[in-house]
Amino acid sequence: MKENLLVFCRLQGEDGNIVDGFIPKSKAVASEGGYQYIYSELEPDYCGHKNTVETDHESSLIQAVYKLIKVSNRLDILDEKVGNITVSDRMELALQFLLDNRWSDKYELIYGATTADWGDVQHSHPWGVTIDENTHFCVDIYDNAMMVIALNNLIELKPGLKDKWEPVRDKIAKNIMAVLWDDIGQKFIPHVYLEKSPYPAGFNEDEIYYHGGTAIAIEAGLLNQDQIRRSLEKMVNNVKVSGAASIGLTLYPSYPEWAFENKGMVPYGYQNGGDWTWFGGRMIQQLIKYGFVQEAYEQIQPMVHRVVVNDGFFEWYTVDNKPMGSGTFRGSAGVLWKAIRMFEEWESQ
Repeated sequence: MKENLLVFCRLQGEDGNIVDGFIPKSKAVASEGGYQYIYSELEPDYCGHKNTVETDHESSLIQAVYKLIKVSNRLDILDEKVGNITVSDRMELALQFLLDNRWSDKYELIYGATTADWGDVQHSHPWGVTIDENTHFCVDIYDNAMMVIALNNLIELKPGLKDKWEPVRDKIAKNIMAVLWDDIGQKFIPHVYLEKSPYPAGFNEDEIYYHGGTAIAIEAGLLNQDQIRRSLEKMVNNVKVSGAASIGLTLYPSYPEWAFENKGMVPYGYQNGGDWTWFGGRMIQQLIKYGFVQEAYEQIQPMVHRVVVNDGFFEWYTVDNKPMGSGTFRGSAGVLWKAIRMFEEWESQ
């Protein structure tokens, strides 16, 4: 695990950006409209690729390093040098990249392209993974909540950085609730655009409820007990109305078919209302953490049941609960394993 995270550090851009993933150099074949592979003299074996419409790679790396340290009880990775820079310093460089290159002065939040909830497919391209001339930039809950979690993690790992990064964390947390939280609707606004919405005036995007981003906001500590309870009630009702199997339902209602050029982003397809245990399981974890254990136990049932029925940890499920994508999706397995461990820890206490 440590070695994989160090590969991300070796492939870090000079501006601090973190790649999305990496593959062996021997398998990197350039294709028209595909990824532009990223190379570094520090990394002899792998090249990286970056989905530029998302704004969670940098915060994800910090969270991953934090999780590794929590599992291993070893802090030595922070002082390991990659090139002439320690991993700890590279984590700060990653955060600084977001502040320098993805910061909205108007809203004092980080921004990204228009995607569906936590998704990495923008609306304005047949594939949709690269910022281009048609990109509509916006601030949303997922990217900013991930940033808050990353800042919480960094401050815990390096208390000496508290004075530097805590004000940034507090500012983002405050502005999330000021800009993105709909107090009347008791939900997060899907997107607040830096300029104008890409969608026609007759389409009310604000009606859409983002399940995944809400779960991450709870993980970031942004919602109180009453707001968490109401969020769960809305999720459960959305599942009932849509006919989906679990609260892993990405969002509800789904975007219309014309809203995304990517053919996979049809209503209730992929990230446009697909049912992802990868995020539903994170909501289960937060329900346990905040004391909604009975509710968590009820809501995890369809998630674990379909693992057994389909004999696999599938990437996502259709609205009628048919498995889609990889059957060995580690994200799904990981969040369920952690949720089960949390149930066991709760029981032991």
